[in-house]
Amino acid sequence: MKILLIQQKMIGDVLTSSILFEALKNKYPKSNLHYLINSHTYPVVENNPYIDKFIYITPEIEKSKLKLYAFLKTIRKEKYDVVIDVYGKISSGLISLFAKSKIKIAYRKKHTAFIYNQTIKRLKQPKNNSSLAIENRFKLLEPLQIDFSHITPKIYLTNIEIKDAKLYLLKNNIDLKKPLYMIGVLGSNKDKTYPKSYMAELLNTIVEQNVDSQILFNYIPKQNKDAKAIFDACSNTTQKHILFDVFGKSLREFLAITKNCTALIGNEGGANNMAKALGIKTFTIFSPYLNKKNWFGNVEGEKHHVAIHISDFITYSEKDIALAKKNVEAFYLKLKPEYIKPKLISFLKQ
Repeated sequence: MKILLIQQKMIGDVLTSSILFEALKNKYPKSNLHYLINSHTYPVVENNPYIDKFIYITPEIEKSKLKLYAFLKTIRKEKYDVVIDVYGKISSGLISLFAKSKIKIAYRKKHTAFIYNQTIKRLKQPKNNSSLAIENRFKLLEPLQIDFSHITPKIYLTNIEIKDAKLYLLKNNIDLKKPLYMIGVLGSNKDKTYPKSYMAELLNTIVEQNVDSQILFNYIPKQNKDAKAIFDACSNTTQKHILFDVFGKSLREFLAITKNCTALIGNEGGANNMAKALGIKTFTIFSPYLNKKNWFGNVEGEKHHVAIHISDFITYSEKDIALAKKNVEAFYLKLKPEYIKPKLISFLKQ
């Protein structure tokens, strides 16, 4: 059986959807499994032993109708038996249409229903104590007689990558026998970023709790100014524990550095999902406009992970979530560090 699974765009989504390959291989060991992704997301699924082939959507293909058409013809030539469209947008619908597979699976949507012969209704509440992101992905495998199982995303680093990251940290005077925390100081955008002064307070708490703490910041070059603002808002004592200029120059380098960390703490985003997939403990602050259950479950495997949302501390309804989308900052300000500190302190003592 030859199967194409489509998951375009975001790194976190590409990583999460990779769980389906392990389930497919377990059920159909002789299957030939292909993963269609955007080229920039490859580092999080590199070396995955359950994926037989990667197919890349590149910026060049997306910008050119001629190159897109040529790409679609290569998809048709593969003669897939099954297409599983996790992405569910117009672009992936077009790819599914060209595939000419006997079985085409996707989430149920009125405007794309004619493309697929197996459409799946999403769950609104998790049934297996996992996140909705994972449980709904497993729903896509039901037409192939595959039930839910507690498979979690995994990132596969080489021993050389881990060793090189360790040497890099040692060269920067980091003591790997002492706590090393990777901090997601900034979200992917302003609406996913805990207020700078509040984040600084949490960093001060980390150092107050353990004077041996070593802190790394996770940020990309264009975020340097905002990351520096958080550094400047920290106490002088905390600043001495932050190695501001120590970071990975590529996504794989970041992953290997994170693998050597004690935990990742900070704003919800791809970095948190990647840390989990590396087996690293996480402490995640969700934006007020997000629904925590979409990305965080209550299974036994989550016991080393903590997720914080404003609804954990104050009465919060679906109406509030809708209001938060329009004014995230006002709702973030209600999520005061005083609420978070006790859970953070407990997490640091694990």
